[in-house]
Amino acid sequence: MEKPSAPSCERNREPILDVLRGAFADRRDVLEIGSGTGQHAVYFARAMPGLRWQCSDREENLPGIRLWLDEASLPNTPPPIELDVGGAWPSHRYDAVFSANTLHIMGWDEVELLFDHLGEVTTDDAIVTVYGPFNYAGRYTSDSNAEFDQWLQARGSHMRIRDAEAVDALAEVAGFDLIDDIAMPANNRMRIWQRRR
Repeated sequence: MEKPSAPSCERNREPILDVLRGAFADRRDVLEIGSGTGQHAVYFARAMPGLRWQCSDREENLPGIRLWLDEASLPNTPPPIELDVGGAWPSHRYDAVFSANTLHIMGWDEVELLFDHLGEVTTDDAIVTVYGPFNYAGRYTSDSNAEFDQWLQARGSHMRIRDAEAVDALAEVAGFDLIDDIAMPANNRMRIWQRRR
């Protein structure tokens, strides 16, 4: 089996790292939800050795993630764990959560489940960061995002770019307040919430 590779990870990893260096400066234990290929995990864990970076994804994606982690052989990347938002969640509590390009792939019911479970896996002061495209007030932020959304919906009716306000409402109910919303390249955003104490 060859290592899986996503070109978008190569393109966006440096801008994301720039944000995470600040957002996770005082963090120690990160849960990545939807690690995909594992490329982000290796890049970020190598750049931030003080963080323990826990990959997670659906079972079918774990072998590819393991290939990346095994090759990198970093001391701060434990074996990836199976995590489907509708299934069992880890019992460990993390002080940071990261997820990239997942909310528009999940169905809305799965996005709701993700935020429903965040309180179970995070510490009292946890930071949650989500990278990807968002709509604002129901409107696309660019023509390219509108085209991307059409492409998503052609692949599956459950997939679409999410409205920032709707996601914020889920976070609010889960006990997380939006503390930053950062413009990223290619009309993406990094949205950051902190758990309410």
